[in-house]
Amino acid sequence: MPDAFRRSAEKGFRGFVDLVVSPLFSLIFPDDCRLCGEALREVSRVPVCAKCLREPQPLVAEYFCVACRTPFVNAFPLDESGRCTLCRLGLTGFDAVYSYGSYEGSLRKLIHLFKFEKIHTLAAPLGKFLAQALPREQQFDAIVPMPLHWTRRWERGFNQSELLAREIGRRWNVPVKKAVRRVKPTAPQAGLTNAKRRANVSGAFRPRRGLQLNGKRVLLVDDVMTTGATAAACARALKRAGASHVALLAVARTDRRAALTGFEMASAVHVGSNT
Repeated sequence: MPDAFRRSAEKGFRGFVDLVVSPLFSLIFPDDCRLCGEALREVSRVPVCAKCLREPQPLVAEYFCVACRTPFVNAFPLDESGRCTLCRLGLTGFDAVYSYGSYEGSLRKLIHLFKFEKIHTLAAPLGKFLAQALPREQQFDAIVPMPLHWTRRWERGFNQSELLAREIGRRWNVPVKKAVRRVKPTAPQAGLTNAKRRANVSGAFRPRRGLQLNGKRVLLVDDVMTTGATAAACARALKRAGASHVALLAVARTDRRAALTGFEMASAVHVGSNT
């Protein structure tokens, strides 16, 4: 009998764990947390430690738009009813927005691991954030994942929004429906103005043939919301199918408060004075 096996036999079950189970565990599970680099001390299908999973905090702001929940540094962009410029002009397409946190720090890293490094097991903890962001008093008839164009899905291998939609559907006992198709590929939205973002996704979504959402309340699920232009285009497609109410639920949203300029605030005040 080899010395290693003889020594493990002498130690009993503990020796078996040290000799066989521990090396096997190291092969299947990563040794270190993918965020902080600390050693993982618990058996888990998620390669992130419990501390890092608890780190993302809800988005906090003193001023929010009552409709799209965009955070602002002050009340200037909001009218007397608390709505922002885009909502007053009817450019959002959706009726409400719920999101958990700001797209930065550990939350951004978790989403990147999930979305780009294809760690599908992160759908569960990210789904928990979604559940915390969605008010329990809200009722929905269907949950719809933000669709990917078939070329993007083929490249990525999966639709991250679909996995998140399944998580929230399971938690809320609401059916998940692939109600919308993305019929044209679009250029990346990063770096585009709001107007160009809306033009970029114009006509990108189409309700599935035969779909009937007459009078239904629909929850559209995505991983990240930036300006909301893509979600707005998808929401309009859902409303063309008859949905009476479309709300967007995202894990994170871009916090643009630091980038808000005096010109933008002055423009918002000017538009608000004419509505």
